[in-house]
Amino acid sequence: MTSTPYIWNYLPLALQILAAIGLAAGMVGASFFVGKHRNSRTKLGAYECGMDPVGDARGRFSVRFYMVAMLFILFDVEAVFMLPWAVFFRRLPGITGSAMLGFWEMLVYLGIVAVGLFYVWKKGILNWSNDKGDL
Repeated sequence: MTSTPYIWNYLPLALQILAAIGLAAGMVGASFFVGKHRNSRTKLGAYECGMDPVGDARGRFSVRFYMVAMLFILFDVEAVFMLPWAVFFRRLPGITGSAMLGFWEMLVYLGIVAVGLFYVWKKGILNWSNDKGDL
């Protein structure tokens, strides 16, 4: 019995990668050759907001914008942690061995998040009326 080299075990993976690249290239190529390319004033105008672009597109944003975006992600992750806890809440006493351990753990977690929210609120990050950085 002849044994094949170990590298041949990766042949299906290589074929799948080549098929994906070929399919993507085929779709882009077909779109380029089949599609109509007529640029008009309407197509070259403003996209969604309907306002004509004025000034440099690389304008500066206030740091507050990025802070609020990071805070949104942080509190979104909080919801992601709370959903599985809520689903398994009734089974937690059997898993942990204590009737209230799961409840107190989530209460501590929410307390830490509340302290973070209080800190952000006191720093004034959520108060957009004080922001003069991008004027």
